[in-house]
Amino acid sequence: MMVTRPKLVTAAVTALAALALAGCSGGASDSAATTIDATPVAATGSLEHIASEAGCKPIMQIDADELRQAACKTTTYGKFLLLTYATDRGQREWINGAKDYGGFYLLGRKWTAVGDKKVIAKLQGKLGGTTEVGTDHSAHTGAEATHSAGHEG
Repeated sequence: MMVTRPKLVTAAVTALAALALAGCSGGASDSAATTIDATPVAATGSLEHIASEAGCKPIMQIDADELRQAACKTTTYGKFLLLTYATDRGQREWINGAKDYGGFYLLGRKWTAVGDKKVIAKLQGKLGGTTEVGTDHSAHTGAEATHSAGHEG
């Protein structure tokens, strides 16, 4: 019996698929696969609901139609600001402007938490979301000062 190329290719593909499936079906592979992304799905809801998820009783600072902002302080996470927005675009505009001032940000759908690096990392473990880092202007050293020092004024 002669094996033709199409049958040989089909057999090879089937064998590779079987090996791939067998490699995914047991032992340490399962535990490794489940821990790849331990970050929870981003929280959703009102400012009060998201604050509650973080164990915070929010102290309202801004309560407008397009933006709500509250201060939070918890023993678990520390101090942070929590903001919610009426629209995704409003959130993106706010974060783009805020990042010019530095800082660490945790973003979910229509909400942002603002705090130091450790606070944001801990909150991400609870609330999910993605992190963004603002521009650190403190790294600008004496180049500007040295340049302007040579000018008389």
